[in-house]
Amino acid sequence: MGSGLYAACSALMARSQALDILSNNLANVNTTGYKGESQFYQALDAATGTGAGGAAGSTGALDAAVNQYGILAGEGLNLSAGAVEKTSNPLDVAIAGPGFLEVQSKAGVVYTRAGNLQIGPMGTLLTADGDPVLGVGAKGAPDKPITVPNGAVSISPDGTLSVDGALVAKLRLVEFPPTARLTPIGDTYFSAPAGAGTPATQSHLDVGALESSNVNAIQAETDLIGLQRHFDLLERALQIINSDFDQAATSELPRLS
Repeated sequence: MGSGLYAACSALMARSQALDILSNNLANVNTTGYKGESQFYQALDAATGTGAGGAAGSTGALDAAVNQYGILAGEGLNLSAGAVEKTSNPLDVAIAGPGFLEVQSKAGVVYTRAGNLQIGPMGTLLTADGDPVLGVGAKGAPDKPITVPNGAVSISPDGTLSVDGALVAKLRLVEFPPTARLTPIGDTYFSAPAGAGTPATQSHLDVGALESSNVNAIQAETDLIGLQRHFDLLERALQIINSDFDQAATSELPRLS
């Protein structure tokens, strides 16, 4: 009974965390530049506290079956491109390729695919969240926020920003190797290990357009319904283990004694 209780509890906790992930995906189905997350599970050995298979051979098949519990091992980030929608706004940019814009946030340098840019009251080029977009610094100098003077703004596919035809700055576009681990921060920002990003060579900007969220709303809703049903079944299993089995034990034990 104990193994069944632990298994149901761990599965219920894992599905609860997975529900949070799916719910967040659905909440951001219309968020520019949002990247969906997916969940993956792992069997945990109750005796050792390690992933199943870490102590293979030390227990029999039955012991393994009753002492390994499913837990949420982590989330996977889906970095596939979302659909591109034309806006004709000269400050909107969709990134074609694997690149990211570099941004100076309160938490430090972060990266984003959300190209719905704006000019702040002080002339600084900002993201939709109000953080400065970084431009390529002079040779040997660090990247710095971009200040846009008054005039007609235009952005070239390579990130060059001009005002009334005069060069002002160049947006910093970076790319990451497949092995780099990007961590979501909020809805559209990502952090990366120091030094992981390199100047983009396979990306350019599609000006006057925005990249939509890459979440498939229909698939996410279907997954959410299935997960909720699984959640309900696990709750029922807990009720059975916690009440029906206990009642049976209470009535049978006196007879055995």
